[in-house]
Amino acid sequence: MKPDCLVICGPTASGKTALAVALAQVLNGEVVSADSMQVYRGMDIGTAKPTKEEMQGVPHHMLDVADPGENYSVSRYVTDAIPIMDDILARGKLPIVAGGTGLYIDHLMAGRQFAPFAPHTAQVREQLQQKAREEGLEPLRQQLAQVDPEAAGRLHPNDEKRIIRALEVYLTTGKTITQHNRESQAIPPRYHPLTIGLDFVERPHLWQRIDRRVDMMMEQGLENEVRGLLERGISPACTAMQAIGYKEIAAALQAGRPVEEGAEEVKLRSRQYAKRQLTWFRRNPHTHWIRWEESPNFSQAVAFSTELTHAHGLQ
Repeated sequence: MKPDCLVICGPTASGKTALAVALAQVLNGEVVSADSMQVYRGMDIGTAKPTKEEMQGVPHHMLDVADPGENYSVSRYVTDAIPIMDDILARGKLPIVAGGTGLYIDHLMAGRQFAPFAPHTAQVREQLQQKAREEGLEPLRQQLAQVDPEAAGRLHPNDEKRIIRALEVYLTTGKTITQHNRESQAIPPRYHPLTIGLDFVERPHLWQRIDRRVDMMMEQGLENEVRGLLERGISPACTAMQAIGYKEIAAALQAGRPVEEGAEEVKLRSRQYAKRQLTWFRRNPHTHWIRWEESPNFSQAVAFSTELTHAHGLQ
């Protein structure tokens, strides 16, 4: 089927934003961010959110759409991003989905339906969380096994978040989360992407870029950005503060340790995350990979990508 959008994916620090902007200028496109942490307002440095200068006049969407105290989810991302994608297409432009959160990209392309949140979902969740605190997670896992043995067998026994989510879906909708997922997956994909992946031929070159990026973040004021969030009362336990860069610096500050130690931890966690990202994106056999040598060559990448889009009838 003819593609209707372009996806630029890859590990952190691989050049996704710069390539997306360059291609948007050439292909009459607009960028839709697929980064689970760039959605948060006031979290700019640690998420490597593109600046106005880096955007170069290209419209960017799905940035700064939530407050750090909110628990933003893939479900909400898909709900928010679909109208944007449809609007870009309706205006005759090319949606360029760029980011490193593979779960967000996959679910957006599928336009996947999610198990609904009933009005009393929060109350049910709080009751289940209270039970987990008082009795442990095993009774909840056994309860899930009785109503949805497939989900119980699929989830790790210590995965409190997903066990509680599966139970709350059943208790609020009367359907198991397994049934919801099957009904959702039976629906044809909403979008048909042409996917370009970015990587490096030699892994140490990616590690060097990650380390340089973290050093630059510290120079730009990541420590002050984290301090500001904590001073605003943003809990270190909330979803936004679990982002790599924020979690480690916040922990160093609260423990009275040098922030330089936190920065080294950020580098390590970023490299580990990059490996997980590559594992995720390599599952897609239809991805067209651009593998950089020591550093990105964007002029060659734009030429390759433009020729690829034309060959697939995308533009």
